[in-house]
Amino acid sequence: MALKLFAERGVDGVTVRQIAEAAGQKNHAALTYHFGSKEALIRVLIVDGARAIDARRNAALDAASEAGGPKSVLEIMQILVDTSIDPDPPEWGECYNRFVVGLQSSNRALFMDALAGQWNSGYQRCLDEVRLLKKDISPSILNQRLVFMGGALGGILAGRETELADQSRQHPMWTHPDTLNQVARALTAIIEG
Repeated sequence: MALKLFAERGVDGVTVRQIAEAAGQKNHAALTYHFGSKEALIRVLIVDGARAIDARRNAALDAASEAGGPKSVLEIMQILVDTSIDPDPPEWGECYNRFVVGLQSSNRALFMDALAGQWNSGYQRCLDEVRLLKKDISPSILNQRLVFMGGALGGILAGRETELADQSRQHPMWTHPDTLNQVARALTAIIEG
């Protein structure tokens, strides 16, 4: 539930008391007891989500490799998109991408420190695969495009989560079965120019 609150309001917009109340705890000290501090809780949430995404990405890349791929930038972008989506989201919905994008905007140092250079090997493998496939693009231009693609990936998926969290109306674009494939195609266009 803390993840949802942080995704909706930002880490600075949520108090320990609000987290405890949302979790049904009458004693706000329980959060401090279990995690030590709000920042420690944020770090746990960062790592838990990143670890799960990284495991999904590495498994998808291993499967693609066993099948002789990845064979195209589109295949890699589909892996990046698909593995960023929680296959078993909590009852309140997906919110990790919103949480991460907001946190990177407000406190990138905390985000990077929590990851400590870990839990992104699948992402790095995806970038390496793109570099292998796109040797016709100068490394400096390709690196620029990879940065643009990464920002677009996070922003689009955070926007998707925001829309899907709005239960006041239908979201036919975001619930359409082909939408995530279209996201992968758009990301491919960023890379291939």
